[in-house]
Amino acid sequence: MEQERIYFVGIGGIGMSALAQLYASKGAHATGSDRATSPVVELLLLKGIEVFIGHDAAHIHPSTTRVVYSDAIPKDNSERVWAREHDVEELSYFEALGKATEEGTSIIISGTHGKTSTTAMIAKILIDAGKEPTVIAGSILSEYGSNFVAGKNDLFVIEGCEYRRHFLHLHPTVLVITNIELDHTDYYKDLADMQDAFQSVIAHVPPYGTVVTNTSSGTIAPLLSGTSARVVAYQELLVPDLRARGEFNRENARAAKGAVQALFGDIAEKDIDVSLQVFTGTWRRFEYKGKTSLGALVYDDYAHHPTAVRSTIEMAHEEFPDKHIVVVFHPHLYSRTKDFFDGFAEALSLADSVILLPVYAAREAYDPSVRSEKLAEAISHRGGSAEYAESFDVAETLLEEKGSDTLILTMGAGDVYQVGESLLMKTKVAPKVTV
Repeated sequence: MEQERIYFVGIGGIGMSALAQLYASKGAHATGSDRATSPVVELLLLKGIEVFIGHDAAHIHPSTTRVVYSDAIPKDNSERVWAREHDVEELSYFEALGKATEEGTSIIISGTHGKTSTTAMIAKILIDAGKEPTVIAGSILSEYGSNFVAGKNDLFVIEGCEYRRHFLHLHPTVLVITNIELDHTDYYKDLADMQDAFQSVIAHVPPYGTVVTNTSSGTIAPLLSGTSARVVAYQELLVPDLRARGEFNRENARAAKGAVQALFGDIAEKDIDVSLQVFTGTWRRFEYKGKTSLGALVYDDYAHHPTAVRSTIEMAHEEFPDKHIVVVFHPHLYSRTKDFFDGFAEALSLADSVILLPVYAAREAYDPSVRSEKLAEAISHRGGSAEYAESFDVAETLLEEKGSDTLILTMGAGDVYQVGESLLMKTKVAPKVTV
């Protein structure tokens, strides 16, 4: 990799930024572009990786040997067009990640929910044990200040995504499946289609490898019969009390423990449990951001599927039973909002009140039939309380008078965390540093 010059289109993405750091750690010259600055872009700049704001082929050095692009970047993007016009290798994020990690031992963490937290837990256990893994995570790992940890070249801990079967580009020695529930309905036609993708990745695990999963799950158990790899039933494992609260984090901890034990019999169980016990969580996973001048607590969470939304709101009520829970929700994708509309309405009705922002389209075209105003009405019909805010600024205005009896929870896969951070800045209380 030392002679390579690689340009990353969409380098500010959480996976792309980690991959850029991986290539840079191996001696390649990594640079790239993104549409706007962000905490992740700032992290890359701090690490000496040049980032251009805005997409322009003029940013690309003539001696570039490879262009890597995010799924969010269309084929007609000028930088991708440059690669084809100059006969430069063009790879998607997961294609490039698979190439970079094809040698050595990989723990691949997959599943609809809990991938990032499980990845972070495995990373902490192995780092604490001196195994020096190279880690690529889907969030900032708070203890290490990055979504990438450089380690040995022959041991990888990688968060693998099921979207468009991307994880089939990876090379699992140990495959973790946290759970399987229908998601990414813009790609998967139904649950069976999604299960087929997981069955394919299970088939990628070699006979000497291990699948770590919940064998009692009705969506997972039928997929395991054809594998020749060892299967570890993580639901049977015991874990200690955790700082990272919630039953879903206990499930993640069981999966992490099973993965580590599958590879490293020399790490004592008591040491695994100590690492899990002191694990503090990751960026945007029920992350405490600060307190406003009027005493309202501000938390942020990445939840963007009804199951995760429900679990996070229930945990907030459990942890803060005396607080009025206000959720500021940023629906992610028209397709997901439409296909799980009733599920979102049910889950969000569990909050004491909800502020709904416009749908974050991301990679999708505008769909006028899917509107947050309709979701607000559906929440109200289920006994909840919801109102629509047409912008982040309007949402902040609605939150400014909230006092010490309130917990504000910004939630969604986009940049809704900015609402909480801006609110804290307005009320002259600095937000918690996230990177």
